[in-house]
Amino acid sequence: MKSANRWLVLTVVSSALLLIVIDMTVLYTALPRLTADLGATPSEKLWIVNAYALTVAGLLPASGALGDRFGPRLMFLGGLMVFGVASLLAAFAPTPEVLIAGRVALAIGAAMMMPATLAIIRHTFEDDGERNFAIGIWAAVASGGAAFGPILGGILLEFFWWGSVFLINVPIVMLALVASLMVVGKQSSEEGHPFSLLASVQILVGLVATTLAIKEFGKPVPSFVVAIGAAGVGIAFIALFIRGQRRATHPMLDLRVFANPAFSSAVIAALFAAACLMGLSLAMTQRFQLVLGLSPLQAGIQLLPLPLASFVAGPLTGRFIRTVGTRTLLPAGMTAIASGLALYLLSIHSVPIQVIALTLVGAGVGITMTTASASIMHNAPRESASTAASVEEVSYELGGAIGVTVFGSILTAVYARSYEAPSSAVDAGPSALGIDQALQHAEAAGTEASGPLLAAANAAFEASFVAVLGVALALLMVGIALVVRMNRRPA
Repeated sequence: MKSANRWLVLTVVSSALLLIVIDMTVLYTALPRLTADLGATPSEKLWIVNAYALTVAGLLPASGALGDRFGPRLMFLGGLMVFGVASLLAAFAPTPEVLIAGRVALAIGAAMMMPATLAIIRHTFEDDGERNFAIGIWAAVASGGAAFGPILGGILLEFFWWGSVFLINVPIVMLALVASLMVVGKQSSEEGHPFSLLASVQILVGLVATTLAIKEFGKPVPSFVVAIGAAGVGIAFIALFIRGQRRATHPMLDLRVFANPAFSSAVIAALFAAACLMGLSLAMTQRFQLVLGLSPLQAGIQLLPLPLASFVAGPLTGRFIRTVGTRTLLPAGMTAIASGLALYLLSIHSVPIQVIALTLVGAGVGITMTTASASIMHNAPRESASTAASVEEVSYELGGAIGVTVFGSILTAVYARSYEAPSSAVDAGPSALGIDQALQHAEAAGTEASGPLLAAANAAFEASFVAVLGVALALLMVGIALVVRMNRRPA
């Protein structure tokens, strides 16, 4: 596409992508309020957060294959419509169960759109330099938008009820739908591109069951029957999917592309970066509100350096990918994230240094996600752009789901083990379950008992927060080592 319309196309798909990634994290600031309003249990609370990313990750491979078969424009338009209707359902959900159903419906629309956005960019921008810059903007929106979710949630909750975090999607979807019909041209489709319903079901069950196993293992008192059973189902179905794709004459996902170290290391980097970003966003927003007593808006502002840095770093990275190279930029971006986490851990009570730390994390996320996205798209055939995009986005979405699950479980487990009931409390049992329950218990306990109860709960949560930072830092170090080692292999 030679006309200036290609930049309008980028604007439209980026605005839709912004909605998708914001919906992954916008609930973090709204979670305490909607939990109280809907009377959600701790298990329902975790599912309200996890249902979206978990469903998206499971559906992405099939969505990518369908995008290559019928064209990414059709999938993009259909996903917009599903996303708009689902936003209305979630906004006015009367119970936790209906809200979870709304989040699943949102995920279906998001899964239809996400591979299409990156594939449309691949088809629209023919010049390598422009394409890298466009992918940098896409990645900046994907990573920075996720970090911006809690900020938008805080602004909305300052003036409206929690359903507004979903309702705001509707007018944006309508505008994006009209603009898409006007400026997004019909991309080439591959009518013969392979699609297997059986393979789609296999990878869906495999991804969902595997993440469920991780969630169960992370509980303070896990059910090992459920955890081992889910892990077994997940591993079995993923193995069936891999075996089927290897044997197929025309596989839905050509697994040989993973033999390319540039492709596989990019997938690993995206997975680790997304896990740390989503998990830390959840932990930080909970700490800001429940321990430090900040309003949702104040909690969002505290996180502002992260998305701002990511928005700047993404497009800049796109400009330098060709000259610097992905082998250098991938570990450099992950190292920046790790440095920011280490700095935050050492200055947990110093706000100015925290700003620097979050800026480092945001810049690292922008560098990592841009480099990973560009590497994946450039190392996959043009006719399989949607399928390649789905692989990158599975890494992003599954990483986010795993991050929320693992770090959320660490918060709960370490809190429960660190909580020491004050001797003055007659019944401190509810406060040991979680900081949400501790706040409710302290409010009901009266003025004299509330102080010791809150002090004990805050101390336990701070211990769990430090544990989350430490685990995230350790995981990143492992990820950096993996990426460096994989990139040493010959192409």
